[in-house]
Amino acid sequence: MKRKQLSLAVHGALAMSFLIGAPALAQDAAKSKDGEQAATPAAQKATTLESVKVTARKREETLQDVPVAVTAFTADSLDKLNIQDLGDLGAQVPNMTIYAARGSNTTITAYIRGVGQSDPLWGVDPGVGLYLDDVYLARPQGALLDVLDVERVEVLRGPQGTLYGKNTIGGAIKYVTRALSPEFNGFGAVTLGNYGQRDFKLGLGGGLGSDTLRARITAASLSRDGFGENIRTGDQVSDKDIKVVRAQLGAYVTDSFDIQFAMDWMKDDSGVRGAKLLAPNTNATANFLFPGLSTWLPLDSRYDVRNGMPNTNYTKVDGASMTVNYRADDNWTLKYVLAKRESDTETNIDFDTLPFPIADVKAFYNDQQVSQELQVNYDGGGRSRGVVGLYSFSGEAGGQVLNNFYGLLFGDTQGKVMTDSIAVYADWTFDVTDKFSIDVGARYTDEDKHAVVLNRSYSDGTFSKQTAVSANFNKTINFKNMSPKVSLDYQITPDIMVYGNASRGFKSGGYNIRAQATAVPRSAEPFKDEQVDSYEIGSKMGLLDQRLFLNLAAFHNKYKDIQLSIFTAYDSNNDGKDDAFFGDFTNAGAATINGLEVEYQWLPTQHWAITGNLAWMDAKFDEYMFKGVNIAKQQAMTNAPDFSGAINLEWRTDLANGGHLSARAGYSYQSKVVATTEIVKDPVTGALASPITQDGYGLVNANVTWRINDAWSLSLAGTNLTNKEYRTTGYNLVSALGVMTGFYGAPRQFSLTARYNF
Repeated sequence: MKRKQLSLAVHGALAMSFLIGAPALAQDAAKSKDGEQAATPAAQKATTLESVKVTARKREETLQDVPVAVTAFTADSLDKLNIQDLGDLGAQVPNMTIYAARGSNTTITAYIRGVGQSDPLWGVDPGVGLYLDDVYLARPQGALLDVLDVERVEVLRGPQGTLYGKNTIGGAIKYVTRALSPEFNGFGAVTLGNYGQRDFKLGLGGGLGSDTLRARITAASLSRDGFGENIRTGDQVSDKDIKVVRAQLGAYVTDSFDIQFAMDWMKDDSGVRGAKLLAPNTNATANFLFPGLSTWLPLDSRYDVRNGMPNTNYTKVDGASMTVNYRADDNWTLKYVLAKRESDTETNIDFDTLPFPIADVKAFYNDQQVSQELQVNYDGGGRSRGVVGLYSFSGEAGGQVLNNFYGLLFGDTQGKVMTDSIAVYADWTFDVTDKFSIDVGARYTDEDKHAVVLNRSYSDGTFSKQTAVSANFNKTINFKNMSPKVSLDYQITPDIMVYGNASRGFKSGGYNIRAQATAVPRSAEPFKDEQVDSYEIGSKMGLLDQRLFLNLAAFHNKYKDIQLSIFTAYDSNNDGKDDAFFGDFTNAGAATINGLEVEYQWLPTQHWAITGNLAWMDAKFDEYMFKGVNIAKQQAMTNAPDFSGAINLEWRTDLANGGHLSARAGYSYQSKVVATTEIVKDPVTGALASPITQDGYGLVNANVTWRINDAWSLSLAGTNLTNKEYRTTGYNLVSALGVMTGFYGAPRQFSLTARYNF
């Protein structure tokens, strides 16, 4: 397979950037309204940090004034950190793990402070909420958004129920696109890199004849050759072929009333994601059916495969929204958001990565959602201010999953889940004194989950001749929840604030769509909602004449009725041996999660900047019930490393010709992490299983940016410069099928970007 490389000159320049080194600040020098660098006095630009404006509490505040754990990235800092999609944010946010789900390129898996969800099937809600502007994205398919024409990205850690539309139990990621401007402006960017990377981005907008009517359109074509190939067919795997279009239209009728329309479209035509066989298959049944199977050893490449399934992994997402803003007077503003979204996905997962039909799965997903939100904000300039909101969500997600085990056992999972949710929330801040404030909030949710499930067995791989029904039900369950929040903050000095808060997070339960009611009757019963009680203390500090920002947080979470997806083996033909498996979904029990987080930004001189974060987390099960036995001590929580952190070094200087040069080097580290949920030791049968794990590892990234003038810039970037081999997730189906595979992060990559702003 051909893998295009950049020239040796490009490699040499990138090596220089690593030696020079330096990171992008989340807060850089002041910006103009259009996002370009504004002219500021040299001394001020060189020696002070400018705090980012965020809307984490549904009103505009500076990051240092918000008494919550939030990390914000401006468009400039995202460029300097070379953030290409949301998956690149993980190292830059304390205690966040985020990556592409197992066989996919754009399906998101996200955990914050040990709380999340790795199962992408319909009927299971994510633990971390993702918002495109003010619209909640209910399904993970297509949600690993590429960074394109973005104004900022905010990541809130901990439960978010009293401010954001849909209750989110672990945290929230808010992706804010660039605002409409009356001035004509735009950009074009071309990126070329190794592995044949070819990215083209274009955005332009402005007033349509007047300041009243404004529009913007953005488009991108993102492509790359595969990191590996199917050595049997020559097909590329782990490649990238994504098209994105976004359009906005706004009517600013008066100074107090505007209405904005937005549309987004994404199509992912990438091939399947390559996985590595981690061990030969020694399963007796598999080797009887496929003689010599155990001699098929793992390949040297962590991306090459020998799959027997089609190289198809397709996702299409469409969305549209309408936002109405009205300022009734100087004190009251109203916002109404109406949105509709839908997606379709087809994916082929060859669990065993071999040409034999040991565990071949073809899946079709589809979903649609309609959401409405009405927010009323009050800020009279006095001692109280806040937001009250009403939110409704109606969604339908479904599909069909076709399973082929050994070429002998054929079955499907099909059906749909309808969700109807309505909630009211409020969050209000009271300034008791000039220095001491109290923030109280609450959210009430009433949610119905209606599941229609029909899972069947078939006689052959055409899936046309039914032989048995393993699950057939049509059920509805209702969930009601009241989640309170209280927060206290005290301004010790104008530059130092301390805070403490307590909040509750809630995620509704539902039904296991993969239920095997005949073999495992309890699998057709509903699983319960899960809940987190979170307690946090922290501080926001601006020190050394605003040359050092130091933000600290400590949290204690009590997590109960944890929803876990577990591959469970069972006896499909009553011969006393487990010869098949299904995706079991259950409430495991309870856990305690403690953690510490440090975020820092420091300007030691006018040319140097140091930024990063440090995080510690202790996540342990208190109770994990399996077959009537508490196995908490042997089980590890997934995607919850003990230690993680990042440090970025940036050097920057103005050039004599009016240009600007900056260079950055960054290092991130994550300690050992467990990526999948397996029962380590069955308390009844004694069967052993090892979850997919990754030992501690570090990654080195670097880039150099030359802003030639106000219009042109060149950027040279490299990621994973040491070509570190690290797993993100995988499958362990050893007990039933003898299969263990792992999915890996991206290899070393280089790219050169030319950008023109106008």
